[in-house]
Amino acid sequence: MSMKTTSIMRIGALLGAASLALTACGGSDSGSGDDDGPITIGVSLPLTGDFAEPGKGVQRGYEAWAADVNDAGGLLGRKVELKILDDQSNADRVVADYESLIAQDEVDLVFGPFSTRLVVPSARVADEYGMLFVEPAGAAPEVFEQGFGNLFYAAPAVANDHYNYLAEWIEALPADQRPKTAAYAAMDDPFAMGTAYGLKEKMEAAGIETVVDEKYPPNTTDFSSIAAKIEASNADMIVGGTQYQDAVNLIVALQQLDYQPKLAAFSTAPTNPEFPEAIGDKTEGILSPTGYTEQADVPTNKEFVESYTERNGNPPGEDEANAYTTGQVVAAAVEAVGCAEQGECQQKLIDWLHENEVDTVVGPLSWDADGRPQGAHMIQQWVGGEIKIVLPEDVKEADIIYPKPAW
Repeated sequence: MSMKTTSIMRIGALLGAASLALTACGGSDSGSGDDDGPITIGVSLPLTGDFAEPGKGVQRGYEAWAADVNDAGGLLGRKVELKILDDQSNADRVVADYESLIAQDEVDLVFGPFSTRLVVPSARVADEYGMLFVEPAGAAPEVFEQGFGNLFYAAPAVANDHYNYLAEWIEALPADQRPKTAAYAAMDDPFAMGTAYGLKEKMEAAGIETVVDEKYPPNTTDFSSIAAKIEASNADMIVGGTQYQDAVNLIVALQQLDYQPKLAAFSTAPTNPEFPEAIGDKTEGILSPTGYTEQADVPTNKEFVESYTERNGNPPGEDEANAYTTGQVVAAAVEAVGCAEQGECQQKLIDWLHENEVDTVVGPLSWDADGRPQGAHMIQQWVGGEIKIVLPEDVKEADIIYPKPAW
C-alpha cells in the first residue's frame, strides 16, 4: 500500500505553470525498452465523425494529464509523450490505428478511445497483444461481457447504472406526484441505449408506462418524426439515450412542438459547456447523470481543475475528467510496478490494478474481474442557469426541480 500511496501522491502533484510540449498527433520515438527515453502512449480518438465533440474533450483530458505529469517530473523519471490518431468515429479505423500503434510504432502503453462502439474492437486488439487497456468512455454492458481481462473502465459506474439515484428518487415520490408515462429515444449505440434502457427497466418495474420507445441511427440529424411521436404521447417524462448533437437536435425539435414534460433527462449532453447556447438557453430543469463535478472534494481534483482551467481558459467537463482519470489509473500502476513497456510488464500492470484501489479526480476506483467500476453516478440538473448536483442527498449542491419548468 505504501507504493500505491507514493504513486498517487506523485501523479497528484500538479504544478499549474507552463506545460511541456507533447507529441499529440505527429510521430514520436518509441520508448519501448529505453529506460532513458520518453514513455510513449498510443491513443485513437474520434476527432471527426459522429463522436467528434466528446472525442475532442477526451483528447483535452489526455493532454492535460500528460502536461501535469511532465510538470511533476514524468513517470518513473521519464517524460510522457502522447501519439493520438483520428479514427473518424469508425470501428474499422480504430482497429487499424491500435494495430499500427502497438505493432509498428511500438508504443509503451495505450489509452482507450471514446464510445463503446470503438472501445470493444480496440480492446480486442490490445488484448491480443497483451496490453493493459484503461478506457474513459465504454460503459455499456457488452464491454464487460467480452472476457477482456486487460480492460478497466475509468469512471464510477457502468451505463445501465447511471440513473440509479434518479430511479430511486422517482420511486420514492408520492403516488399522486410520480410520473405515470414515459417516452424513450435512444441512439443505436451501446452506451446511449444502456443509460436510457437501464432507467426504462427500473421505471417499468415501478409501474411507469412506456408510451414511446424509439431507437435511431447514430448519424440521425432530423428528429421531427420522433419528436412528433413524443409530443403526441404527452408523456410525463422524456429520457434521451444520447451523446451530444443528437440530444441537442431532439430537444430543439421537442421545443418547437411545445412539448412540456414534467421530467427530462439526457445522457452526456447537458454536461457539455456548449449545451446552453446550442438549445437556446432553455436548460432549466434538464437532468443528466455524471461521474464528475469540478467541485468534488476528492484528492487531486482541485489541482486538476486549477491547472486545466489555467491552460484552457475554462474548467474541465466529464469527458476531460474521465480521460484524465484514465491517465491517473495507468500512472498509479506504472509507478507501483516500476515499468512501462510492452511485454511481461503489461501483465504486471493488469494484475496490480485488479488488486488495488486508485484515488482519482472522480473519486476512488476499484474494479471487478471484468473491469466494471464499483461505484455510482451522480445526477446533475440545470438550476438557475447552472448545472448542479441534485442527487444523491449527501453530495447535492441544490434541491432537485420537479416538475421541470417550461422550456
